[in-house]
Amino acid sequence: MLQEIKNLKIIQLVQYKKSEIQSSTIKIGDLVLPLENLKVTANKETRILWNAPGTWLVISNKKNIVSTIKDKCDNKNFAVTDISHSRAVIQIKGLQAKEVLKKGCPININEIQVNNCAGTVFNGITVVVDFVNNNPDTFNLLALRSFGETFYHHITDSALEFGYAGV
Repeated sequence: MLQEIKNLKIIQLVQYKKSEIQSSTIKIGDLVLPLENLKVTANKETRILWNAPGTWLVISNKKNIVSTIKDKCDNKNFAVTDISHSRAVIQIKGLQAKEVLKKGCPININEIQVNNCAGTVFNGITVVVDFVNNNPDTFNLLALRSFGETFYHHITDSALEFGYAGV
């Protein structure tokens, strides 16, 4: 199954180099900030993706997530930017999801585990791959919204041989 996931808040959280706060002490709701590359912390409403050292993407369906983040991450130590309107999120789910991703993505998809993420490209379009679940394999793919339609065409084209039928 391929579908766009809408009504998500996507917040980029960046810790300043001169920050006086240890990122390991920050909790957003009940989630800690992942401190290792590829790692994601998650609950049913929110996912926090490690994006780079001192940089995270917070993806949530909670409408008040920005205020929750700002309560924990003040503007003296962090930059909090709502990038929700600049990203398209396509979810691919199914037994062949990894095979579809392998057709356009150069990373080793077989090594990615649940609650891992990676920045990569898919047919030349920069994406973030977030492995959400393995029963069945479910990935959220984040791309710049301006590339959203082209990205959707590429991913659906890759899925055709596995039985995808467009709507």
